[in-house]
Amino acid sequence: MNIILNGQARELPDHISASELLLSLDLANKRLALEVNREIVPRSTFDSHIINPGDSVEIVHAIGGG
Repeated sequence: MNIILNGQARELPDHISASELLLSLDLANKRLALEVNREIVPRSTFDSHIINPGDSVEIVHAIGGG
């Protein structure tokens, strides 16, 4: 299936969860925010949130600083 990931077209397997997407990108267990179609996906639902064809996904890394 095709999605838009951080503004770029991307091909993914069907029925992939948010957790599986992050794992495939080597981002599992990183401090980040995930937004699908302009809605924040709570970390507690990453395992059950399924990415659908045509979804627009944004991944933002948390950066600490002072």
